[in-house]
Amino acid sequence: MLRRPIPSLRGGLCRPAPWLSSGIFCLCLPFLLGQVGLLQGHRQCLDYGPPFQLPLHLEFCSDYKSFGCCDQHKDRRIAARYQDILEYLDPKSHELCGGYIKDILCQVCSPYAAHLYGAQDARTPLRPLPGLCADYCSAFLSRCPAATSLLTGDHGLRATRGQDSATFCHLLRLPDQDYCFPNVLRSHRLARTPGAAATGPRGCLRLCLAEVATGLRNPVCMVHAGDGTHRRFVAEQVGAVWVYLPDGSRLQQPFLDLKDTVLTTPRIGDERGFLGLAFHPRFRSNRKFYIYYSCLGRKKVEKIRISEMQVSRADPNKADPKSERVILEIEEPASNHNGGQLLFGLDDYMYIFTGDGGQAGDPFGKFGNAQNKSSLLGKVLRIDVNGAGADGKWYRVPSDNPFVSEPGAHPAIYAYGVRNMWRCAVDRGDPITRQGRGRIFCGDVGQNKFEEIDLIVKGGNYGWRAKEGFECYDKELCHNASLDDVLPIYAYGHAVGKSVTGGYVYRGCESPNLNGLYIFGDFMSGRLMALQEDRETKKWKKRDICVGGTTSCALPGLTGTYSKFIISFAEDEAGELYFLATSYPSAYSPHGSIYKFVDPSRRAPPGKCKHKAAPVKTKSKRIQFRPVAKTVLELLKEQSEKGARKLSNATVASSPAQASSQKGSAKKLASPTSSKKTLQGPVPKRRAGMRSPGPQGKKRKSLKGHSGRMRQPAERRAGRSLP
Repeated sequence: MLRRPIPSLRGGLCRPAPWLSSGIFCLCLPFLLGQVGLLQGHRQCLDYGPPFQLPLHLEFCSDYKSFGCCDQHKDRRIAARYQDILEYLDPKSHELCGGYIKDILCQVCSPYAAHLYGAQDARTPLRPLPGLCADYCSAFLSRCPAATSLLTGDHGLRATRGQDSATFCHLLRLPDQDYCFPNVLRSHRLARTPGAAATGPRGCLRLCLAEVATGLRNPVCMVHAGDGTHRRFVAEQVGAVWVYLPDGSRLQQPFLDLKDTVLTTPRIGDERGFLGLAFHPRFRSNRKFYIYYSCLGRKKVEKIRISEMQVSRADPNKADPKSERVILEIEEPASNHNGGQLLFGLDDYMYIFTGDGGQAGDPFGKFGNAQNKSSLLGKVLRIDVNGAGADGKWYRVPSDNPFVSEPGAHPAIYAYGVRNMWRCAVDRGDPITRQGRGRIFCGDVGQNKFEEIDLIVKGGNYGWRAKEGFECYDKELCHNASLDDVLPIYAYGHAVGKSVTGGYVYRGCESPNLNGLYIFGDFMSGRLMALQEDRETKKWKKRDICVGGTTSCALPGLTGTYSKFIISFAEDEAGELYFLATSYPSAYSPHGSIYKFVDPSRRAPPGKCKHKAAPVKTKSKRIQFRPVAKTVLELLKEQSEKGARKLSNATVASSPAQASSQKGSAKKLASPTSSKKTLQGPVPKRRAGMRSPGPQGKKRKSLKGHSGRMRQPAERRAGRSLP
């Protein structure tokens, strides 16, 4: 059968597998084999990422020509190895074994390659051959006994060639027979639409998370400079801004430190603080950025301040503290509803989103601040920061602002009638068609009943305080209101959540299934949601996002849990989507984290999303990131080990001698002479997921004021303190 000596393997996926040489395969993956049922239906490649869809079909591994784990380059390498192997076989063996050899080689391209090769646990070696179904394996071995030496260099498998086929096939057996080849191609359960977004209970969109930053004090925003460096600038509510580099590390020295100027307190739910950050569209050349924060003016009057600053010439990762130039200050009549969003539109103008001034029901004046066009509160403002204006202002008013010519109206107003818009974003547009480009989405926090998502339009009146969501709030104002108020694209009641956090339309590269979805959340309930636009009807349909799950997220580095209080959303320079959350909503509590969304069902082809970050000099020490959240794999391992311990204890306890010993121990513990210390046991260690009660260990106070960005639940507003 063999025409030439067995070649040395080159470019294959085989790794040294001493556990297989010993003939004991089942012991190499005790954790994963015990969790097979939990991993069912999960596509995963050998690089621990989801499979992908190719624009051009594979020519050799045709079973996976359109969707799988191989690109054209890998397909050609497999075909070359196949031809190498055939050179060592005589013509008759070509006919008998060619199909088997091709099938086995091509399993690295299967969407379920990780299952076939036992790759779910990154700490264990790959199987040298994929898992084969028993009947297929027996047929292969009977027709091609010498081919195993050509396919693998593993001594354990090669040693079984002279034995009966059952021994060899047992070593290649998979615990879940749905995944063995060729059953994996026949299973109706596994053969659903390749690459379609995974769904969970009640049709929710199944996504996974990767934790990318921890230990932050109420991270309120994360932005990029758009300068090609792919740095991420993360702002804390206390007034510090940190630089995160593309490799995930953080610089030890802050980019900006305004803690001595920013007004905030450790009180849970305090809405004041450092609230917004935006880089100039031409930051690469002018080094300018803009900040939005709470401060105290003369006579301790509370204000929001919008300032321009520049980056230091000596260090590109440090702001120049002497460069601050105040552009605008607005007095705040109350401590809540401070707005906080800054962003630049496609027109290069800066948009500023202010709150209505606080308290409940916008009680300021006859119609409230939001409907009063002479007030800058409860508004969307649009200004030109590229030149000085009249009266010594450090900005100009665009000539096409909608109320420039209206008597009594402030000319900087672009839209009005908003309550407390918390987190707005500009849509980058579809990567190919550019559809949707430039739209501005906002989440507007409601009062007592509804939270809403709005699309900002020039001159629009968003109804507050006459309307909340789609319904009337102030009935008298509502009945007298104009009929052309801008309605939300979506609103939800307080059974879903009590404080919306606006998000982004996903336009990144890595997760094609998410393109066009507007992803947002709720601060109080911790729910993640998405809106999908029907282009024909222009209506938006809501889908819940369910995070985690042992089926979808059992990949190294992915977690299925996150801190409940969703503060903000963000996108990096490449357009990938994140959200910022904390487990304890106090500005001084370092329990904030940043999570990146990962679609476990489909990714872009390898290489498509790669980008080369422009180099940036760093003078500060780099702090490497160490995740705190446990990955799904770690949780599964803990469950497996816990189950093994229970089984072991039950086995030991079944011994008569052990039972007698346990009975004696129980009597000793029940004895009055037993020490109190023994009964109490050791002080339990604090788990990684547990949080301290607060920054100073004090009892939590109830939130003052009414519902705003960081609102308290209704039952707590009734006077009950937080637990």
